[in-house]
Amino acid sequence: MIVSTLVAASLIAPAKPVICIDPGHPSENGVGTRGKEVTEVQLVWDLGVEAGKRLRGLGYSVVFTKSKVGEKVTNARRAEIANEAKANLLLRLHADAGNHSGWATFYPDRKGTVGKSTGPSDAVIKSSTAAAKAFHPAAIKALGGVLKDAGLKTDRATNIGGKQGALTGSILSQVPVLLVEVCVLTNPSDEKVAKSKEGREAMVKALVAGTQAAVPLPKK
Repeated sequence: MIVSTLVAASLIAPAKPVICIDPGHPSENGVGTRGKEVTEVQLVWDLGVEAGKRLRGLGYSVVFTKSKVGEKVTNARRAEIANEAKANLLLRLHADAGNHSGWATFYPDRKGTVGKSTGPSDAVIKSSTAAAKAFHPAAIKALGGVLKDAGLKTDRATNIGGKQGALTGSILSQVPVLLVEVCVLTNPSDEKVAKSKEGREAMVKALVAGTQAAVPLPKK
């Protein structure tokens, strides 16, 4: 049987890595935080959409956990979407509130429990840890100093993760998962960055660079 060149090429061509972008909120936990002018829900949607466009242009397959900025999706459903897509990375985007400042990356380092579910698996913990250690420094470098490095932390450093052992999105995820707090919107200096064209460009570049480091494209 003669197989066409096109079919043969498709059989050996490496699959595109799948990135699931999850612009956080609205969810069962509310609509997110806000600064004086910038809302979390709009900021992370805008950053996620632009980062997704650029990642697709580079050769990634990108799926989103919602189809419009105000769509309410539970954390369980967000994880399900990434699981169903067999994503190589679930990238959860948020903005923080508080007196601190900067860009922080969180990952699960142990199992947690929410409701009747305990997770993530040992394999997901291992792959998430590796992704985090590649993602965060690449993202910080791409930021170019426009935001402080608020650190690479485990889910337990968050309020919910500290109570559950891991964040809900991590517990229910069957794929590598990271959560990024792109800035602290209640901090005036961070909000100034989030408002500016230059600041948002740096944030998008950081998301793309971090993703490329965590999930490299297959060599052609």
